[in-house]
Amino acid sequence: MQFEAFCAGGLAPGWSLLVQGHSDSGEDKFEINFLSEAGDIAFHIKPRFSSATVVGNTFQGGRWGQEEVSSVFRLVLGEPFEMEVSSDEEHFHVHAQEHKVLQFAHRHRPLAAITRVQVLSDHRLAQVELARRDLSWWDGGH
Repeated sequence: MQFEAFCAGGLAPGWSLLVQGHSDSGEDKFEINFLSEAGDIAFHIKPRFSSATVVGNTFQGGRWGQEEVSSVFRLVLGEPFEMEVSSDEEHFHVHAQEHKVLQFAHRHRPLAAITRVQVLSDHRLAQVELARRDLSWWDGGH
């Protein structure tokens, strides 16, 4: 199963991707990719059930970057799951089951060059939502 969306105007701080589904297979065939206009993967997220880790990376200029691996793993095989990826000026933030599992510094600039989001999965996806969030509450509502 696959989901792909175009981000009008490119990615900017405040975009959020929410993925809900059911991890009904033991295979590690689930990934989220934020893609640039040039075809690079500006941010690749892959939960690995086999090693109970979440991996973040980039693919730029035909080469994978240095993997960042988190052992904070909140997904359980056979259970429903929710993952959310959001962005601020400096980082992508990945949450699973409402727990932060990875913070990944932006390696691809400018953010506006990131124009597509892709979810690849053999797991059953119930909902995928890409939305611009109102960040005004972060600054006290002013």
